[in-house]
Amino acid sequence: MKTPSILPRTWEVPEAIRERLGVEVGRQRVMTAEGHLLVVLHAPPQPDEDKRTGRFFWRKPSGSWTSSEWGQAAGALQNHLDQYAAAWDGFEQRASTAASADEYFAILKGLAPLHRATRNLYQVLQEARRLCPEDRQLIVWRDHAYELERTAELLDQETSHSLNYLVARRSEEQARASHRLAVSAHRLNLLAAFFFPIATLSAVFGVNLAHGLETVAAPLPFLGVLLIGLIAGAALLTFLQQPPVDQRKP
Repeated sequence: MKTPSILPRTWEVPEAIRERLGVEVGRQRVMTAEGHLLVVLHAPPQPDEDKRTGRFFWRKPSGSWTSSEWGQAAGALQNHLDQYAAAWDGFEQRASTAASADEYFAILKGLAPLHRATRNLYQVLQEARRLCPEDRQLIVWRDHAYELERTAELLDQETSHSLNYLVARRSEEQARASHRLAVSAHRLNLLAAFFFPIATLSAVFGVNLAHGLETVAAPLPFLGVLLIGLIAGAALLTFLQQPPVDQRKP
């Protein structure tokens, strides 16, 4: 039983080319037979998209181009490249406004399949140019694909570096916060150690002394002690909140 071709039925391409195609689009590639040139490409992939959408561009021996997506439009392959360019422009805008690790990770996740597709697109057009040297338009499309592949590489590297810098900066901020907490805890431990013996002896033996204010203006001594305690607590809090000195600096 003859395997059905995924090419449009109206295309009069050589049977040798149809036999080389399966029921799925497969990888991006170029085929030639009897003066015909078939370029198999993928539409710009979307994030989390497993199946690739194939696009076929057929160059007849006469030099005219026909596409499965845009018909016999002369600029069909250029339209294909423009869609890739628009996809990269969208990622560049997202990367320029990203401010969190989650945003950078989402960008990198979407960049990976698009970068692979763009790299393979350039390689296919380079091979098509080699197989069909008389078509000058293929040079323009190949060069455009190279610019897209270069843009993809630079954007991928820039986004990865931005994510690494953000992670390093967050780690440094957390290290500084941990250092401040450690210094504050150390100060509290010193204060507790200093007053612990006095507090223990006071709890065991008691230190209630008769000072004559027990019955004179009863609320005032309590309020005075409360006020002094609040002032002392505020002073202690101010001391504990002082930025620690980084001992690592010379």
